[in-house]
Amino acid sequence: MKKQAIGIFDSGLGGLTILQAVRHTLPHEDLIYFGDSANVPYGSKSKQTVTRFSLDIARFLEEQGVKLIIVACNTASALALTQLRKQCHVPVLGVLEPGALKAAQTTRNGKVAVLGTEATVKSEAYPKAILKYRPRTNIIQQACALFVPLVEENWANTPATRLVAQTYLAPVIRHRCDTVILGCTHYPVLKKVIADILGPKVQLVDSAETLAQAAQEFLYTHHQQATTGRGKLTVYASDDPARFKRLASCLLADDIGTVRLKKLNA
Repeated sequence: MKKQAIGIFDSGLGGLTILQAVRHTLPHEDLIYFGDSANVPYGSKSKQTVTRFSLDIARFLEEQGVKLIIVACNTASALALTQLRKQCHVPVLGVLEPGALKAAQTTRNGKVAVLGTEATVKSEAYPKAILKYRPRTNIIQQACALFVPLVEENWANTPATRLVAQTYLAPVIRHRCDTVILGCTHYPVLKKVIADILGPKVQLVDSAETLAQAAQEFLYTHHQQATTGRGKLTVYASDDPARFKRLASCLLADDIGTVRLKKLNA
């Protein structure tokens, strides 16, 4: 199984931050990325809908012969991970647990803020995970509904985005949180803006690196890690591959190559 690919999926472009970290940590692995650009954002959708989309994508990735599926979407990790693990025939890793652990280990004053989509915040998945690692942590959550469309429209470095971020981050500043989880894979694209508003004393937890490390540990432990050759990348989008590739080139330094169209079941 060492040469079988790793499948990674997200609601759109945000998971490319996870993809980039996995490519860096596991350079010999073949990767298949699926961006569900037809249905972005997931954060305002129901648990039933997100689970259906996630299972459709997972089945497609299994058809490609992947050895591991990485859910590079916080909303899908919060709402669909249990069903994915029940119904998939390969192991499934979510983005949420590594980020929660990192936050619990990072905070100095015990005050952690979670920035996430509406669905992720309502699920209470992050507070439950953080409290498991650090029981007396003071946690606040902030839904940032506009962040995903701003990233998807490549508006990360605009005055409008800064104004929206200042509004969302006001409670974080007021509660004096010293650690902030970027609880959506789109949010690291806004890391510079968020860090500038919060100041240098606040630590931002980006799940990309922690999830990539978790994937590496899993593959090593199960003797499935590829150790030779240069990994190949295959990218699928569920809508408008040309637009997906164009926006991806704005977000990442690396070229993702050809983006193929793969529509999900209705």
